[in-house]
Amino acid sequence: MPFFAPPPRISTEVFTRLPDRFRRPRATEWARWNRGGREIDSFLEGPCFDAEGRLYVTDIPFGRIFRIAPDGAWDLVAEYDGWPNGLKVAADGTLLVTDYKRGLIRIDPASGDITPLLETARSEGFRGLNDLALGADGSIFFTDQGQTGLHDPTGRVYRLRPDGRLDTLIGTVPSPNGIVAAPDLSHCLVAVTRANQIWRLPLHGDGAVTKAGIFIHLHGGPGGPDGLAWDPEGNLLVAHTGIGTVWRFNGRAEPTLAITSCAGASTTNLCLGGADGRDLFITESETGSILRARPESANVGR
Repeated sequence: MPFFAPPPRISTEVFTRLPDRFRRPRATEWARWNRGGREIDSFLEGPCFDAEGRLYVTDIPFGRIFRIAPDGAWDLVAEYDGWPNGLKVAADGTLLVTDYKRGLIRIDPASGDITPLLETARSEGFRGLNDLALGADGSIFFTDQGQTGLHDPTGRVYRLRPDGRLDTLIGTVPSPNGIVAAPDLSHCLVAVTRANQIWRLPLHGDGAVTKAGIFIHLHGGPGGPDGLAWDPEGNLLVAHTGIGTVWRFNGRAEPTLAITSCAGASTTNLCLGGADGRDLFITESETGSILRARPESANVGR
């Protein structure tokens, strides 16, 4: 974003943090390759609210799904052999999860039971699923990142249609991460972490993508864009991990707000919720915290 004046900036507060009873720092295979081999006690991702105003998050290295009450109290919903990352609450109240180890799965939040939905793509194993978005027609859009990056730009983006048809939207992405679909399904946006970009993929009825392009260039840093979300006005919210910032962009890809973490630089994902659905909740993964901000407190430059 070198060609724009700095946007207004607001800060966050810590809404809640993973309770100590769920923390036991240790080495894991996931942390070996993704956190420099450090001992960790959690790595939170995938925030999403259900119809009752409860917040769900994933804990990647320990295969855990947590539910957080409006008062900040935590409850363990599921713990299993997997690396869950992205999460969305389906219309029937079940949880759809992109799991690095197991593919696309469904979890019953009442029992914690797990049902595989898609373990392979046409008998080929995934690189390692990352995040997902739900389309207005019931499609599931999801990213297959694995360890891809500028050295290996073979990450993929898929669309699973309600009839079970699987479309490969693109297969040349260096680390596809967060994803959102336009309400009219004209396109989807994908966070390309290692390239510090947001890509725009036009969608066609036959499953093809043509003229894929760059929607936003971010300025860089030790991380890159991670989770994405739309706000009620159609602005794009981008969690920029590695620098502890969430950006808001308008429909012309102009930055209109910067939201600064008060707890750490690992701002990995985000969603909107609260009493009126306009509070922003952010996973700060290094500290195992959920941050909260009110973007409307700085409605400048929209």
